[in-house]
Amino acid sequence: MSDQHHEETHIIEYGQYVYIWLGLLAFTGITVTVSGINLGNWTIVIALFIASVKSYYVLNYFMHMKYEDKVFKAFIFTALLTFFIFLSFTFWDYSFAR
Repeated sequence: MSDQHHEETHIIEYGQYVYIWLGLLAFTGITVTVSGINLGNWTIVIALFIASVKSYYVLNYFMHMKYEDKVFKAFIFTALLTFFIFLSFTFWDYSFAR
């Protein structure tokens, strides 16, 4: 009985990495620009949204999460959901603590 380990290789072209990197730079520029504009509480919401989009691209393309098993993706989703819940409670508590 032979133990065969079948590992799939996923080749991503360098050009796609460059486009993702340029997109990340653009989102960083947008974050810096928005931070200079007085939008009140929306500044934090926009910054967190842009950070979420950037983390999505880093996780999926640079860390190759889009090619992982569904169980591993479920663990990542659970961790992110827990983080989002704690973050939401923190902002909710902060907004009513005045």
